[in-house]
Amino acid sequence: MDLQLELNKTGGFKNLDLLAKQVVEGFIAGMHKSPFHGFSAEFAEHKIYNQGESTKHIDWKLYAKTDKLYTKRYDEETNLRCHLIIDNSSSMHYPELKSFSIDSLNKIAFTALASASLMHILKKQRDAVGLSVYSDSYDFYSPEKGSERHHHMLLHQLSALVESKPEQRQTDTYTYLHQIAENIKRRSLIFFFTDMLQTEVAEEKLFDALRHLKYNKHEVVLFHVFDKKKELDFDFDNVPKRFVDVETGEHINLYADNIKDTYQKAVSDYFEAIKLKCGQYKIKYVEADVNNKFDNILTTYMIARKNFI
Repeated sequence: MDLQLELNKTGGFKNLDLLAKQVVEGFIAGMHKSPFHGFSAEFAEHKIYNQGESTKHIDWKLYAKTDKLYTKRYDEETNLRCHLIIDNSSSMHYPELKSFSIDSLNKIAFTALASASLMHILKKQRDAVGLSVYSDSYDFYSPEKGSERHHHMLLHQLSALVESKPEQRQTDTYTYLHQIAENIKRRSLIFFFTDMLQTEVAEEKLFDALRHLKYNKHEVVLFHVFDKKKELDFDFDNVPKRFVDVETGEHINLYADNIKDTYQKAVSDYFEAIKLKCGQYKIKYVEADVNNKFDNILTTYMIARKNFI
């Protein structure tokens, strides 16, 4: 059996790590100043060496010039702990695609590539990153670590999310966000990817769970992932269609134009309510349209990191 050929048939990314690097490098190329400047330990000043101190940071070149011992002092490294939370319910796998590329993504593929891109930056900064995945169960949890092995393990998990095709798996955000919040013991920068589509739990309970993430002074960013063309603008041909709820299996037959205005208003009102609640609870809200580039995600990371430190 040709293992590589079989892997390529899965419909996932052939090389998620390489794609993430391309996203980040393209983003950096478009900036006037590198986002990595100042995040690692930088030289601050010299101080006189005191007997008994470690000789590790003695500036021997300066000693040769002055015949005096000085040590280099550095600004403290601003390493942080980051936790990614991903909603992996069936609705996150919309629209169904046969293959994926940077220009052809559904919600879960967009989320995976955005997460891998954030991980790539975090890795360069020697930061610790953890991951939680949930749907109607707590599917995966890994605490924050910064090792190369851990990084590749998380990349493998993200690739597996894209390749999977969960059927009628609903979103139990309320239950599992509380559990995830309990797992994140130390102050962290939290990025939450979800389409915010719920079936049973009241909106207020959902935001109670989001508010739980604010405990321990976490910085929380909600990336609201959706396909703007289909899920907000309701851009479908006006021919008879069957619309199926991928999480419950329920369906309805209709002409798109017959309900388009009502649908758009209802969804727009819901999205606006989400933004207002996020503002109320001091959660950063970011629209993440799968048809757009990742610049919005990465810029938000840079700002959130600056606020977190």
